[in-house]
Amino acid sequence: MVSTALPRLVVAAPSSGSGKTTVATGLMAAFTAAGLEVSPHKVGPDYIDPGYHALATGRPGRNLDAYLCGPDLVAPLFLHGAAGADVAVVEGVMGLYDGAAGLGELSSTAQVAKLLRAPVVLVVDASSQSRSVAALVHGFASWDPEVRVAGVILNKVASDRHEELLREALDACGVPVLGMLRRAPLVHTPSRHLGLVPVAERRAEATGAVAELAERVRSGCDLRALLALAHSAPPLPQEPWAPPVSAGRPRGRPVVAVAGGAAFTFSYAEHTELLRAAGADVAVFDPLRDTALPPGTAGLILGGGFPEVYAPELSANEPLRRAVAKLAASGAPVAAECAGLLYLAKELDGEPMCGVLDATARMTERLTLGYREAVAVGDSVLAAAGTRIRGHEFHRTAVDPGAGGPEDGKPETAEQENAKPEGGAAPAWGLTSHGSRPGRRVEGFVKNGVHASYLHVHWAAEPSVARRFVGSCVGGCAT
Repeated sequence: MVSTALPRLVVAAPSSGSGKTTVATGLMAAFTAAGLEVSPHKVGPDYIDPGYHALATGRPGRNLDAYLCGPDLVAPLFLHGAAGADVAVVEGVMGLYDGAAGLGELSSTAQVAKLLRAPVVLVVDASSQSRSVAALVHGFASWDPEVRVAGVILNKVASDRHEELLREALDACGVPVLGMLRRAPLVHTPSRHLGLVPVAERRAEATGAVAELAERVRSGCDLRALLALAHSAPPLPQEPWAPPVSAGRPRGRPVVAVAGGAAFTFSYAEHTELLRAAGADVAVFDPLRDTALPPGTAGLILGGGFPEVYAPELSANEPLRRAVAKLAASGAPVAAECAGLLYLAKELDGEPMCGVLDATARMTERLTLGYREAVAVGDSVLAAAGTRIRGHEFHRTAVDPGAGGPEDGKPETAEQENAKPEGGAAPAWGLTSHGSRPGRRVEGFVKNGVHASYLHVHWAAEPSVARRFVGSCVGGCAT
């Protein structure tokens, strides 16, 4: 086995809100502007930050999640995504040592840094402190000897005097200061109920925001020292991951249509790679704009996103809704995940959708969030009964099987919400939950060739999902 030398940094923080997205995205853009080929990565299941990373670097943003994919796949997936790059920048998640609820370091930034043998740059919100910053940095640097906290970038520094006090405090800490970002108006990156607004919905404004972040990092950080630190990372002994090529691929390369555009922005880059390796031609379409499925569509993937934001526009595209319903009625494979589940319902917040599922969907006040252990309840186009996989839920909507909302029109209590069924007569998954809703339950819908669920999964952890789906497309075009 040949070790791979790849310069790399992990950008972490003591907690959420410290500025690691600002620094990571700005650093990616600044390195790219300097002529480097930068590979962007994000710890955890987040779909939105990788869109900004892709805008900063011109390469797909890649996720590294030790819960969804298992620790053994983190380095191989990293090397696959970073092929041909000069340097890789990995943005962490939450606080450096925060992992999956109740599961120790699993899926934490610290674990990923150790798996990648990568130096960590700690981004610290220095507002309202001076000498105390040294205690904080010392604590994070010494907590786990296997985590190499090799530099600190101080954010929200108020003045020259504040900077002087911070540097004096950190002189004896043994962790070099690699950047000072002055307190400044926030770069305009609007957010809503599930985080930042995705790049696909505001590309022109997002391009300007990324350029502004690059300038802030370039003017406030020592780019040469950061690049030298990245070069200090030792070679990785693992082989890069590659999507397995199916031996018995279908003849004729069936067309798999994948929803994209502003309403369907949640996807992992490896999914389309796995579909192609399994023998499919992937055709991306936009349900907000396209009035027909791609020519020759034999299977349909409806991933995650924000259909609740675009419900009137999606509903107004009646020709496409009819085409989706016709494809599903033909028995062709349809895999819908979270946003896709809502799109297949009869209606979403009162707006007619595709009507493939006997269910209605609506926005709620409750955030459903957390990792899940899943097992396929029955056979479907994605998984054979008994297939085990890990996934993630992240939504503020609810789906009511076979019914509308509350009969009296009043909002339901939390107890009423929790008592409602979460799947159809043939559910997709049996779940064991971690996070906001612990316990066991069934969820999702399996109906003819349709598999619809709230669960986000990473197919690299179970490549048989892509092979099974493409294998179900051999009947040819159903449109």
